[in-house]
Amino acid sequence: MSVTVTLISRGGCHLCDEARTVVLEVLSRHQGITFREDSIDGDPALAERFSEEIPVVLIDDRVHNFWHIDADRLDRALTERMQK
Repeated sequence: MSVTVTLISRGGCHLCDEARTVVLEVLSRHQGITFREDSIDGDPALAERFSEEIPVVLIDDRVHNFWHIDADRLDRALTERMQK
């Protein structure tokens, strides 16, 4: 099964830096998950959708969490997703 985790961020965002650290640490415990990061900087569609919630973590294009990313919650969600 292919699972993708996307971090929606923006430049100069300390919460985005913290979220990236958490996401990458959690992903290091899992196999077969693709990570990508998209910035709202220069992307009007992403900015319109997510500008008030940055950073945002998506699992397979569905919002998992935003602002403060909880490592345990993300880990559980990925474990459940991989079992489907």
